[in-house]
Amino acid sequence: MKRLAAVVMGLALFGSFGKAMAAAPADTLAEVKKKGVLVAGVKDSLPPFGYVDEKSREIVGYDVDFVKAIAKKLGVKVELKPVTSASRMPQLTEGNIDIIAATMTKNPERAKQIGFSHTYFATGQKFITVKGKVKSLKDLEGKKIGTAKGSTSEQNVKAALPTATVLSFDDYPQAFLALQQGKVQAVTTDEAILAGILAKAPNKAKFEIPNVQISNEPYGLGMRKDDAKFIAFVNKTILEMEKSGEAKKIFEKWFGKGTDFQLKRTFKIVADK
Repeated sequence: MKRLAAVVMGLALFGSFGKAMAAAPADTLAEVKKKGVLVAGVKDSLPPFGYVDEKSREIVGYDVDFVKAIAKKLGVKVELKPVTSASRMPQLTEGNIDIIAATMTKNPERAKQIGFSHTYFATGQKFITVKGKVKSLKDLEGKKIGTAKGSTSEQNVKAALPTATVLSFDDYPQAFLALQQGKVQAVTTDEAILAGILAKAPNKAKFEIPNVQISNEPYGLGMRKDDAKFIAFVNKTILEMEKSGEAKKIFEKWFGKGTDFQLKRTFKIVADK
């Protein structure tokens, strides 16, 4: 009887596994065209990459505009699904989304699990601190530092500051709230994200982003690893966006003059070697 129960349980587990595997199409490009919708995993609380606009109540941002451009090229609609740094890769591999456009740094570890587009945004990891408190990395030794779970920022800061206590939150706004409450002495992630958080803070004059950088962070659009046709299509599309000036236009819209961030575009989208 026990043996029969074990067999039944095994078949049930296999069935569940099979459904999860079946949820991820073998050819996303063909499947997206067939269903007429591109499902994208994006951030929904991280200006200006992905956040809910107060007036329209829709998710907007730099990452969203890239997804919309890809969908337009495909001739399909876009469905946006909010993801976190920790949930985005599982959502992709389980077939719940077709593409990740969520401030995702390309690195060798992740590249073993999923496929990446060419770099469509480049930044570096820095910190938000109370103004005047941090002049060098040494000033953060032994301190409590907030970041997001499942991010490369979490790994990088542990390597750069082994004596620090790293507290990981569900997202960066929560980490910044901890800084405001004095529970951490710094928040760390990519400079562009930090600039977005600080720009929206009502008490932003109390904080700053010191010129202390611990890594380079190239962002890629994430797709399933063996989905070669879709990856090639996305790469071709974003290279065309660079050539036409559309990619630069999107950057200026979200980061350029007239925005709260006023970052300079120091990169171009090129074919990765």
